[in-house]
Amino acid sequence: MRILVTGGAGFIGSAVVRHIIEQTTDSVINVDKLTYAGNLESVASASQSERYCFEQVDICNRAELDRVFEQYRPNIVMHLAAESHVDRSIDGPGEFIQTNVVGTYTLLEASRSYWQSLKGGEQEAFRFHHISTDEVYGDLEGPEDLFTEETPYQPSSPYSASKASSDHLVRAWHRTFRLPVVITNCSNNYGPYHFPEKLIPLMILNALEGKPLPVYGDGQQIRDWLFVEDHARALYLVATKGMVGETYNIGGHNEKANIDVVKALCNLLEELAPNKPHGVETYADLVTYVKDRPGHDVRYAIDASKIKNQLGWVPSESFETGIRKTVEWYLTNRSWWERVLDGSYRRERLGVEG
Repeated sequence: MRILVTGGAGFIGSAVVRHIIEQTTDSVINVDKLTYAGNLESVASASQSERYCFEQVDICNRAELDRVFEQYRPNIVMHLAAESHVDRSIDGPGEFIQTNVVGTYTLLEASRSYWQSLKGGEQEAFRFHHISTDEVYGDLEGPEDLFTEETPYQPSSPYSASKASSDHLVRAWHRTFRLPVVITNCSNNYGPYHFPEKLIPLMILNALEGKPLPVYGDGQQIRDWLFVEDHARALYLVATKGMVGETYNIGGHNEKANIDVVKALCNLLEELAPNKPHGVETYADLVTYVKDRPGHDVRYAIDASKIKNQLGWVPSESFETGIRKTVEWYLTNRSWWERVLDGSYRRERLGVEG
Protein backbone atom coordinates (compact mmCIF):
# COMPACT_ATOMS: atom_id res chain seq x y z
CA MET A 1 0.00 0.00 0.00
CA ARG A 2 0.89 3.66 -0.36
CA ILE A 3 0.33 5.52 2.92
CA LEU A 4 0.31 9.32 3.10
CA VAL A 5 1.41 10.43 6.58
CA THR A 6 0.88 14.09 7.49
CA GLY A 7 3.21 15.39 10.20
CA GLY A 8 5.63 12.57 9.54
CA ALA A 9 8.62 14.61 10.75
CA GLY A 10 7.05 15.14 14.17
CA PHE A 11 7.33 12.97 17.26
CA ILE A 12 4.50 10.47 16.76
CA GLY A 13 4.46 10.87 12.99
CA SER A 14 8.13 9.96 12.67
CA ALA A 15 7.54 6.84 14.79
CA VAL A 16 4.74 5.87 12.40
CA VAL A 17 6.99 6.45 9.38
CA ARG A 18 9.80 4.38 10.89
CA HIS A 19 7.37 1.60 11.80
CA ILE A 20 5.91 1.38 8.30
CA ILE A 21 9.30 1.36 6.58
CA GLU A 22 10.97 -1.03 9.04
CA GLN A 23 8.11 -3.41 9.85
CA THR A 24 5.96 -3.55 6.68
CA THR A 25 6.36 -3.63 2.90
CA ASP A 26 4.23 -0.49 2.39
CA SER A 27 5.39 2.84 0.98
CA VAL A 28 5.25 6.19 2.81
CA ILE A 29 4.64 9.69 1.51
CA ASN A 30 5.71 11.96 4.37
CA VAL A 31 3.91 15.33 4.13
CA ASP A 32 5.17 17.88 6.63
CA LYS A 33 5.33 21.67 6.73
CA LEU A 34 8.48 21.46 8.89
CA THR A 35 7.51 23.86 11.64
CA TYR A 36 9.78 24.12 14.68
CA ALA A 37 8.73 20.61 15.84
CA GLY A 38 9.33 18.94 12.46
CA ASN A 39 12.73 17.31 12.27
CA LEU A 40 13.77 15.20 9.28
CA GLU A 41 16.63 13.78 11.34
CA SER A 42 13.92 11.79 13.16
CA VAL A 43 13.23 9.83 9.96
CA ALA A 44 16.83 9.56 8.77
CA SER A 45 16.80 5.75 8.91
CA ALA A 46 13.52 5.52 6.95
CA SER A 47 14.65 8.05 4.35
CA GLN A 48 17.24 5.58 3.05
CA SER A 49 14.45 3.35 1.76
CA GLU A 50 13.20 3.53 -1.83
CA ARG A 51 9.69 3.13 -0.35
CA TYR A 52 9.95 6.55 1.35
CA CYS A 53 9.50 10.02 -0.09
CA PHE A 54 9.10 13.45 1.48
CA GLU A 55 7.01 16.46 0.46
CA GLN A 56 7.33 19.76 2.33
CA VAL A 57 3.70 20.86 2.17
CA ASP A 58 1.41 22.85 4.46
CA ILE A 59 -1.87 20.96 4.96
CA CYS A 60 -3.68 24.31 4.62
CA ASN A 61 -2.46 24.55 1.01
CA ARG A 62 -5.19 22.85 -1.05
CA ALA A 63 -3.42 23.13 -4.40
CA GLU A 64 -0.31 21.42 -3.08
CA LEU A 65 -2.36 18.70 -1.40
CA ASP A 66 -4.18 18.03 -4.67
CA ARG A 67 -0.81 17.73 -6.43
CA VAL A 68 0.47 15.26 -3.82
CA PHE A 69 -2.67 13.10 -4.09
CA GLU A 70 -2.50 13.06 -7.87
CA GLN A 71 1.23 12.33 -7.94
CA TYR A 72 1.39 9.57 -5.32
CA ARG A 73 -2.14 8.05 -5.39
CA PRO A 74 -2.26 6.96 -1.72
CA ASN A 75 -4.45 4.13 -0.45
CA ILE A 76 -4.51 5.43 3.13
CA VAL A 77 -4.15 8.87 4.73
CA MET A 78 -2.85 8.96 8.30
CA HIS A 79 -3.39 12.50 9.58
CA LEU A 80 -1.01 13.40 12.41
CA ALA A 81 -0.02 16.97 11.47
CA ALA A 82 -1.02 19.23 14.37
CA GLU A 83 0.07 21.91 16.76
CA SER A 84 0.13 19.99 20.04
CA HIS A 85 1.68 21.91 22.94
CA VAL A 86 -0.87 23.12 25.51
CA ASP A 87 1.28 25.96 26.83
CA ARG A 88 1.85 27.30 23.32
CA SER A 89 -1.91 27.13 22.65
CA ILE A 90 -2.53 29.32 25.70
CA ASP A 91 0.05 31.88 24.55
CA GLY A 92 -1.10 31.87 20.91
CA PRO A 93 -4.30 30.00 20.02
CA GLY A 94 -4.44 31.24 16.41
CA GLU A 95 -1.89 28.79 14.99
CA PHE A 96 -3.76 25.91 16.62
CA ILE A 97 -7.04 26.92 15.00
CA GLN A 98 -5.31 27.33 11.63
CA THR A 99 -3.42 24.03 11.59
CA ASN A 100 -5.71 21.76 13.58
CA VAL A 101 -9.08 23.02 12.35
CA VAL A 102 -8.53 24.73 8.97
CA GLY A 103 -5.76 22.29 8.06
CA THR A 104 -7.91 19.26 8.85
CA TYR A 105 -10.80 20.73 6.86
CA THR A 106 -8.52 21.34 3.87
CA LEU A 107 -7.08 17.83 4.05
CA LEU A 108 -10.56 16.33 4.33
CA GLU A 109 -11.69 18.17 1.21
CA ALA A 110 -8.59 17.17 -0.74
CA SER A 111 -9.06 13.56 0.41
CA ARG A 112 -12.75 13.60 -0.49
CA SER A 113 -12.07 14.93 -3.98
CA TYR A 114 -9.36 12.32 -4.54
CA TRP A 115 -11.50 9.50 -3.07
CA GLN A 116 -14.43 10.38 -5.31
CA SER A 117 -12.14 10.11 -8.34
CA LEU A 118 -11.21 6.52 -7.48
CA LYS A 119 -12.99 3.58 -9.06
CA GLY A 120 -14.32 0.29 -7.72
CA GLY A 121 -12.05 -1.55 -5.30
CA GLU A 122 -9.61 1.36 -4.92
CA GLN A 123 -12.39 3.63 -3.72
CA GLU A 124 -13.74 0.99 -1.36
CA ALA A 125 -10.29 0.28 0.12
CA PHE A 126 -9.39 3.96 0.76
CA ARG A 127 -9.16 5.08 4.41
CA PHE A 128 -8.74 8.45 6.14
CA HIS A 129 -7.29 7.89 9.61
CA HIS A 130 -7.47 10.89 11.93
CA ILE A 131 -5.13 10.76 14.95
CA SER A 132 -6.34 12.73 17.97
CA THR A 133 -5.85 12.98 21.74
CA ASP A 134 -7.58 12.01 24.98
CA GLU A 135 -7.46 15.69 25.98
CA VAL A 136 -10.66 16.29 23.98
CA TYR A 137 -12.54 14.54 26.80
CA GLY A 138 -11.47 17.06 29.44
CA ASP A 139 -11.08 16.01 33.06
CA LEU A 140 -11.97 12.77 34.84
CA GLU A 141 -13.77 13.13 38.16
CA GLY A 142 -13.59 9.85 40.10
CA PRO A 143 -10.34 7.92 40.66
CA GLU A 144 -11.85 4.86 38.94
CA ASP A 145 -13.27 6.71 35.91
CA LEU A 146 -11.84 6.04 32.45
CA PHE A 147 -12.26 7.69 29.06
CA THR A 148 -14.19 5.48 26.66
CA GLU A 149 -15.05 6.06 23.02
CA GLU A 150 -18.46 7.33 24.21
CA THR A 151 -17.15 9.87 26.74
CA PRO A 152 -18.64 13.34 25.99
CA TYR A 153 -16.21 15.97 24.77
CA GLN A 154 -15.27 18.70 27.23
CA PRO A 155 -11.97 20.26 26.11
CA SER A 156 -10.19 22.58 28.54
CA SER A 157 -7.45 24.30 26.51
CA PRO A 158 -7.26 25.96 23.10
CA TYR A 159 -5.20 22.95 21.99
CA SER A 160 -7.75 20.33 23.06
CA ALA A 161 -10.62 22.46 21.73
CA SER A 162 -8.93 22.62 18.32
CA LYS A 163 -8.44 18.86 18.31
CA ALA A 164 -12.05 18.30 19.37
CA SER A 165 -13.09 20.53 16.46
CA SER A 166 -11.05 18.45 14.03
CA ASP A 167 -12.57 15.22 15.38
CA HIS A 168 -16.06 16.61 14.78
CA LEU A 169 -15.14 17.63 11.23
CA VAL A 170 -13.89 14.13 10.43
CA ARG A 171 -17.07 12.53 11.77
CA ALA A 172 -19.20 15.01 9.81
CA TRP A 173 -17.36 14.25 6.56
CA HIS A 174 -18.02 10.57 7.17
CA ARG A 175 -21.72 11.02 7.87
CA THR A 176 -22.47 13.66 5.23
CA PHE A 177 -20.12 12.66 2.41
CA ARG A 178 -19.53 8.99 3.32
CA LEU A 179 -15.77 9.52 3.40
CA PRO A 180 -14.37 6.27 4.90
CA VAL A 181 -12.74 7.41 8.15
CA VAL A 182 -11.39 5.98 11.37
CA ILE A 183 -10.42 8.04 14.44
CA THR A 184 -8.05 7.30 17.30
CA ASN A 185 -7.64 9.18 20.57
CA CYS A 186 -4.42 8.49 22.45
CA SER A 187 -3.01 9.16 25.89
CA ASN A 188 0.30 10.96 26.58
CA ASN A 189 3.12 9.61 24.44
CA TYR A 190 6.78 9.42 25.39
CA GLY A 191 9.91 7.87 23.89
CA PRO A 192 12.78 8.58 21.46
CA TYR A 193 12.81 11.71 19.27
CA HIS A 194 10.40 13.60 21.56
CA PHE A 195 10.74 17.38 21.13
CA PRO A 196 12.38 18.84 24.27
CA GLU A 197 9.50 21.18 25.18
CA LYS A 198 7.42 18.22 26.48
CA LEU A 199 7.60 16.99 30.09
CA ILE A 200 9.77 13.87 29.90
CA PRO A 201 12.49 15.05 27.48
CA LEU A 202 12.52 18.48 29.15
CA MET A 203 13.21 16.90 32.53
CA ILE A 204 15.91 14.59 31.17
CA LEU A 205 17.78 17.34 29.35
CA ASN A 206 17.41 19.93 32.12
CA ALA A 207 18.76 17.42 34.63
CA LEU A 208 21.75 16.60 32.44
CA GLU A 209 22.52 20.32 32.23
CA GLY A 210 21.94 20.98 35.94
CA LYS A 211 18.91 23.19 35.27
CA PRO A 212 15.72 23.35 37.39
CA LEU A 213 13.07 20.67 36.79
CA PRO A 214 9.86 22.78 36.76
CA VAL A 215 6.76 20.94 37.99
CA TYR A 216 3.34 22.60 37.69
CA GLY A 217 1.41 23.11 40.93
CA ASP A 218 1.80 20.16 43.29
CA GLY A 219 2.67 17.73 40.49
CA GLN A 220 -0.33 15.51 41.21
CA GLN A 221 -1.79 15.74 37.69
CA ILE A 222 -2.22 12.16 36.50
CA ARG A 223 -1.61 11.01 32.94
CA ASP A 224 -1.74 7.63 31.20
CA TRP A 225 1.68 7.17 29.58
CA LEU A 226 2.01 5.38 26.23
CA PHE A 227 5.35 4.42 24.67
CA VAL A 228 5.44 5.99 21.20
CA GLU A 229 6.49 2.81 19.38
CA ASP A 230 3.53 0.95 20.90
CA HIS A 231 1.34 3.79 19.66
CA ALA A 232 2.78 3.63 16.14
CA ARG A 233 2.02 -0.08 16.00
CA ALA A 234 -1.56 0.57 17.13
CA LEU A 235 -2.05 3.35 14.58
CA TYR A 236 -0.92 1.17 11.68
CA LEU A 237 -3.26 -1.58 12.88
CA VAL A 238 -6.24 0.78 13.02
CA ALA A 239 -5.41 2.32 9.63
CA THR A 240 -5.26 -1.08 7.95
CA LYS A 241 -7.73 -3.18 9.98
CA GLY A 242 -10.03 -0.74 11.80
CA MET A 243 -13.74 -0.58 11.01
CA VAL A 244 -14.88 2.44 8.98
CA GLY A 245 -16.68 5.05 11.06
CA GLU A 246 -15.31 3.74 14.36
CA THR A 247 -13.24 5.45 17.06
CA TYR A 248 -10.54 3.61 19.01
CA ASN A 249 -8.96 4.85 22.24
CA ILE A 250 -5.27 3.96 22.63
CA GLY A 251 -3.74 4.01 26.11
CA GLY A 252 -0.64 2.68 27.81
CA HIS A 253 -2.29 1.34 30.99
CA ASN A 254 0.27 3.38 32.94
CA GLU A 255 -1.28 6.07 35.12
CA LYS A 256 1.35 8.21 36.81
CA ALA A 257 1.29 11.55 38.60
CA ASN A 258 3.63 14.07 36.98
CA ILE A 259 5.78 14.33 40.11
CA ASP A 260 6.20 10.53 40.15
CA VAL A 261 7.31 10.61 36.51
CA VAL A 262 9.92 13.24 37.38
CA LYS A 263 11.12 11.25 40.39
CA ALA A 264 11.41 8.10 38.26
CA LEU A 265 13.52 10.02 35.74
CA CYS A 266 15.77 11.34 38.51
CA ASN A 267 16.28 7.82 39.87
CA LEU A 268 17.13 6.45 36.43
CA LEU A 269 19.59 9.27 35.79
CA GLU A 270 21.28 8.56 39.13
CA GLU A 271 21.91 5.05 37.80
CA LEU A 272 22.62 5.76 34.13
CA ALA A 273 24.27 9.20 34.31
CA PRO A 274 26.01 9.28 37.70
CA ASN A 275 28.48 12.00 36.64
CA LYS A 276 26.28 14.98 37.46
CA PRO A 277 26.77 18.62 36.46
CA HIS A 278 28.93 20.70 38.79
CA GLY A 279 27.16 21.60 42.02
CA VAL A 280 24.39 19.02 41.70
CA GLU A 281 24.32 16.53 44.57
CA THR A 282 21.25 14.59 43.46
CA TYR A 283 19.04 15.09 40.40
CA ALA A 284 15.99 15.25 42.66
CA ASP A 285 17.41 18.44 44.22
CA LEU A 286 16.67 20.17 40.90
CA VAL A 287 12.88 19.70 41.22
CA THR A 288 11.18 23.12 41.39
CA TYR A 289 7.44 23.68 41.86
CA VAL A 290 6.04 26.48 39.71
CA LYS A 291 2.65 28.17 39.36
CA ASP A 292 0.10 25.88 37.74
CA ARG A 293 -1.01 26.67 34.21
CA PRO A 294 -4.58 27.90 33.53
CA GLY A 295 -7.25 25.23 33.03
CA HIS A 296 -4.88 22.38 33.90
CA ASP A 297 -6.75 19.04 33.81
CA VAL A 298 -6.10 16.86 36.84
CA ARG A 299 -6.47 13.33 35.51
CA TYR A 300 -6.61 11.50 32.19
CA ALA A 301 -6.94 7.72 31.87
CA ILE A 302 -8.03 5.62 28.91
CA ASP A 303 -10.10 2.47 28.62
CA ALA A 304 -8.34 0.75 25.71
CA SER A 305 -10.43 -2.43 25.81
CA LYS A 306 -12.09 -1.79 22.43
CA ILE A 307 -8.87 -1.86 20.41
CA LYS A 308 -7.74 -4.91 22.41
CA ASN A 309 -10.98 -6.82 21.88
CA GLN A 310 -11.56 -5.88 18.24
CA LEU A 311 -8.01 -5.64 16.85
CA GLY A 312 -5.89 -7.52 19.37
CA TRP A 313 -3.61 -4.63 20.32
CA VAL A 314 -2.03 -4.29 23.74
CA PRO A 315 1.05 -2.22 24.64
CA SER A 316 4.35 -4.11 24.72
CA GLU A 317 6.10 -1.71 27.10
CA SER A 318 5.34 -1.08 30.75
CA PHE A 319 6.14 2.39 32.06
CA GLU A 320 9.25 1.00 33.74
CA THR A 321 10.65 -0.61 30.57
CA GLY A 322 9.61 2.25 28.30
CA ILE A 323 10.99 5.03 30.47
CA ARG A 324 14.34 3.22 30.81
CA LYS A 325 14.56 2.85 27.01
CA THR A 326 13.72 6.55 26.68
CA VAL A 327 16.41 7.75 29.09
CA GLU A 328 18.97 5.44 27.50
CA TRP A 329 18.07 6.81 24.06
CA TYR A 330 18.61 10.42 25.13
CA LEU A 331 21.91 9.52 26.74
CA THR A 332 23.19 7.81 23.59
CA ASN A 333 21.74 10.27 21.06
CA ARG A 334 23.10 13.55 22.33
CA SER A 335 23.76 14.87 18.83
CA TRP A 336 20.04 14.70 17.96
CA TRP A 337 18.83 16.75 20.92
CA GLU A 338 21.83 19.07 21.03
CA ARG A 339 21.07 20.06 17.43
CA VAL A 340 17.45 20.68 18.44
CA LEU A 341 18.44 22.79 21.45
CA ASP A 342 20.93 24.94 19.55
CA GLY A 343 18.63 25.29 16.53
CA SER A 344 21.11 23.88 14.01
CA TYR A 345 18.59 21.27 12.81
CA ARG A 346 16.51 24.19 11.47
CA ARG A 347 19.29 26.51 10.33
CA GLU A 348 20.85 23.89 8.06
CA ARG A 349 17.43 23.03 6.66
CA LEU A 350 16.63 26.65 5.96
CA GLY A 351 20.03 27.07 4.32
CA VAL A 352 19.36 24.19 1.96
CA GLU A 353 15.92 25.59 1.16
CA GLY A 354 17.37 29.00 0.43
